[in-house]
Amino acid sequence: MATKILSIRINDDDFKFLSSLAKEEKEDVSKTVRELVDLGRVLLAIDKYKKSEASLEKASKIAGVSISKMIDLFKEYGVEANLETEDYLTSLKTLRKVW
Repeated sequence: MATKILSIRINDDDFKFLSSLAKEEKEDVSKTVRELVDLGRVLLAIDKYKKSEASLEKASKIAGVSISKMIDLFKEYGVEANLETEDYLTSLKTLRKVW
């Protein structure tokens, strides 16, 4: 996967938090920020799904994971399914491609 360099400005408190968190995890600040972005994507996807602003497929794209992984994350976070016909049909098409 290609990576890009991003320069951001954050306030002192946020920088101290990130530095402290990185130190606790024995990682560098960049890796800590990447992990927080990944977690943020998952939580955003879950929030949009709960509000019916995203289908299962769209939530998985927001989170950057497969549909099956998204279902696992829903279970992990206690999210009840609100599957719609579109989700079911998309899953069925995917299953047919695999088999």
